[in-house]
Amino acid sequence: MEKKAYYPFTAIVGQEKMKRALILNLINPFLGGVLIKGEKGTAKSTAVRALTEVLPVRKEAAGCMFSCDPDDRSFQCDECRKKENVEVNFAKMKVINLPVSATEDRVVGSLDIEHALTHGEKKFEPGILARANRNILYVDEINLLDDHIVDVLLDSAAMGVNSIEREGVSFTHPAKFVLVGTMNPEEGDLRPQLLDRFGLVVEVKGEENIEMRTEVISRRLDFEKDSTAFIKKWKAEQDTLQLKIGQAKKLLTEVVYPEDMLKLIAEISVSLGVDGHRADITMVKAAVTNAAFEGHTVVTKSDVKTAAELVLPHRMRRRPFEDSTLDIEAVFKKIESSEAV
Repeated sequence: MEKKAYYPFTAIVGQEKMKRALILNLINPFLGGVLIKGEKGTAKSTAVRALTEVLPVRKEAAGCMFSCDPDDRSFQCDECRKKENVEVNFAKMKVINLPVSATEDRVVGSLDIEHALTHGEKKFEPGILARANRNILYVDEINLLDDHIVDVLLDSAAMGVNSIEREGVSFTHPAKFVLVGTMNPEEGDLRPQLLDRFGLVVEVKGEENIEMRTEVISRRLDFEKDSTAFIKKWKAEQDTLQLKIGQAKKLLTEVVYPEDMLKLIAEISVSLGVDGHRADITMVKAAVTNAAFEGHTVVTKSDVKTAAELVLPHRMRRRPFEDSTLDIEAVFKKIESSEAV
């Protein structure tokens, strides 16, 4: 069976904020994922699936159902931890789909209780979270997900592990994943508890510029006419982006920021009435990650602006009947006038 042809990520016209948010999460999985909100036909699902071809290659434990990191003992499964030397494979990150209709057992996995009682050993049937470890977990129409599945995702996202307990038998495995959700706001809202868990949120709209809209149509028709030729045409740009992401991952630990930047970010959050401290911390991480992607080791005002635009909009305090739209230009002016960065 031939490999499915995905529309090239670099061929997507416009939607720069969406593409940047996805790229930043590839570079730094600790950003907390990204939620993409928008009307139908705005390349939300296309962009996520297109990530497959620009995902970085990484080390993983050979034969491990959880694709454990051979170099990180703290987050390995029990089987990998038992081995003195873990055999290494090199493979790309994957995009793992979580269907809205998925049952809890399909998501978390299941335990064979009869096998445990008969043989005195645990037998675990892996679920979606097992495959999602160290990969991208993608949920289309995430706002339509059942509440109990949302609770499972929240627990795993917060702890980095998935725990299953049945009839007194328990099993735990690593479940560190980048959560990517897409939704159409017209079909319902997302629970506030889950919305706040997303590090970055992007709202997308259809292109209104006639030239860009024409280009969207032209490229899509070319892809449908001959996907092989179209993919080949964009291969150089795909390879360049993949290389840039890989270099950014290596550079990430070297990026530094001026100390006064923390105070500036705190001031911005307070002035906007942002609850809690997750926004502040995520904004620093996003600015650092953006600096790595741009290839410099000191965070600039431009990096902070990019971070603010992706981190703040969904975290502003909302009052009944009040429009809480973020005035991003006011935030930009505050950043520009600061001496911190």
